[in-house]
Amino acid sequence: MIPIPIRKHFIPIILSTCLIVLLGLQSCKKKHSVIADEMFRVTQNEIFKKADTAEYLPVFKRVFAKYRKKIANPMVIESFFKKNEYEPLLVVNHLNNGDLDALPEYINRLNEHGLDPSIYPTEEIKTLVAKLKDKTAIKTIEEGYETVAKLEILSAGALVKYSNAIQYGVINPKKIYSRYFMATRRPDSLGMLNTLGTASFKTYLDSIQPKSPQYLAIQKAYRDSATIEGLSREESKRYLLVSLERLRWRNKPYEPKYVIVNIPDFRLDVMEDGKSVLNMKVCVGQGRNMENQNTLEHFDDTARADKPFPRETPILNSVIHSVEVNPVWNIPRSIATKEIIVEAAEDRFYLANKNIDVFKDGKRIADPETIDWSQVTPNNLEYEFKQRPGEDNSLGKIKFLFKNRSSVYLHDTPNKAAFRKTMRAVSHGCVRLGDPLGLATNLFGEGADLDTISNDMIVNKPEPTNIGLPKKTPIYITYVTCWVDGNGVIQYRPDVYGLDIVLYSHLQPVLAK
Repeated sequence: MIPIPIRKHFIPIILSTCLIVLLGLQSCKKKHSVIADEMFRVTQNEIFKKADTAEYLPVFKRVFAKYRKKIANPMVIESFFKKNEYEPLLVVNHLNNGDLDALPEYINRLNEHGLDPSIYPTEEIKTLVAKLKDKTAIKTIEEGYETVAKLEILSAGALVKYSNAIQYGVINPKKIYSRYFMATRRPDSLGMLNTLGTASFKTYLDSIQPKSPQYLAIQKAYRDSATIEGLSREESKRYLLVSLERLRWRNKPYEPKYVIVNIPDFRLDVMEDGKSVLNMKVCVGQGRNMENQNTLEHFDDTARADKPFPRETPILNSVIHSVEVNPVWNIPRSIATKEIIVEAAEDRFYLANKNIDVFKDGKRIADPETIDWSQVTPNNLEYEFKQRPGEDNSLGKIKFLFKNRSSVYLHDTPNKAAFRKTMRAVSHGCVRLGDPLGLATNLFGEGADLDTISNDMIVNKPEPTNIGLPKKTPIYITYVTCWVDGNGVIQYRPDVYGLDIVLYSHLQPVLAK
């Protein structure tokens, strides 16, 4: 045999390659040893001394494929296992400290929150835990791999699903409501991964239980099967269930001072440090269910989907940044087509009497009464309308401005009679204020700006005055039909927009039976 010469500069490369191979073999042996040692340590079942990651991995992937459609957020859960190289961390870290026993116990108490625990695999988790704790129950390593993989996947899915439901609610309001523009925090992948990596399930599950006084009061009423005065037992129960879900949504004010409007209560409050320092009646946009023809107990199938009436006030949050005293009303096209051109066709001097200017291509038309309004239709309307400041201006003497996609605002009104009504869903969508000067006084405080506002609201000025708030104030326009008042009495309001019915319909598959 002829010896093959090896050049000196190849020797380090060959040695390095050999070293890498040896290290790889040692790593495989170490990996094998770790999973075997850890699984035997937590189960004390001799069968797991044969455990090997290379053999476990394909079993895990097969089981995951089987359960993928049955667990919530499968992509996040899969990324958790992949990140941890598919090691059975949940079993290793949580089997013997009671966490995997505690998880089904917490889930089985979901009915205390009005939710159905039976949609979680609690019995299967308990069976798998018991099987792993029984030192002789698993006879083969293949059975061991299958048992561990199922428990890892089902417990991960259940933990994340439960955590999300309790902390964020089971329904995303933005997916069921057409006019929902409230900033609402929803579960994200980072949060779910952190949940799966928590050191103690029991400590974590205790920490996420709802603690707000409103939630606890409504929850107690639900668990006590309370009947709300004026409602049947069944409708009371549904009001409470819907309220619990709304209270789980992460959309609540957090600032020390804010303005809040509750649409069904027709009320505005200025809140400071958790207390109302100013409240007043308001009028809101007209709704689809003002006659209460559909109730939570009896409603048509057509009421299950959100089909807003065009004049409903949207749910939103924003920041009040300024006011306009003696405002100009830029009349929305929807109102122009349905009301203004109709009135103008019937009375050629309607526009002049209402101080409404007409514009075409940005230019004011001097004599709008010469237009044959009977020939103008919504399809061929090429005019814009603006109502000048004055006593008859539909916005009254002041409006409070905040950015929003629906072009709504808070404003005064010349129509004070509406505030004497119980049903105050009467506007085109904006919020009419019962005490606009009171709100201005609160937001501006004493000083030159408030003096200007007060004087200009008395005097009929032909031009508006714009004044910025010294401190911008958050505003929340909400929809809450049931709550516990300061005296501990459950209050409810009719579902004027039918939004309770929409929410209840989406909740039905997950509600406690």
